[in-house]
Amino acid sequence: MTDHLLAPNAVLQGADMALADNPLAPDDVVSGSPRSGIVSLAAVGDTEVGVWELGVGVVQDTEIDEVFVVLSGEATVDFADGTPSLELRAGSIGRLAAGARTTWTVRETLRKVYVA
Repeated sequence: MTDHLLAPNAVLQGADMALADNPLAPDDVVSGSPRSGIVSLAAVGDTEVGVWELGVGVVQDTEIDEVFVVLSGEATVDFADGTPSLELRAGSIGRLAAGARTTWTVRETLRKVYVA
C-alpha cells in the first residue's frame, strides 16, 4: 500500500503531521476563512483511516459514516435534523452518520483521526 502514509509496524505523531490542503466549497463556509486539511494514513480492509483538520470558522457539511477521535482543538457540531449538538475537544470520541447535515463551529483548530 504505497499510497498511504502509515507503514505497518510504524508510528506517527498525528498532532504534528503536515496535511494536504483540502479546499472547502465556498458555499459551505458560513463565516470566517477556515482551512481544511486531510491525509489518508492506511486502509484496513474496506475502511480508511486518516487525519482531518478544520480551522477556526463555521462550515456546513454532509457527513459520511465515521468514527473519530479528536487530537486537538475545540468545536461544536450542530445537526440540521435537531439531533443534540456535539461538543468536541481533545480526547472526544464520536460517530457521525452518513448523510447527516451538520454545521461545524470551530473555536480552536480541530484535528481528528477518522475511521470511515
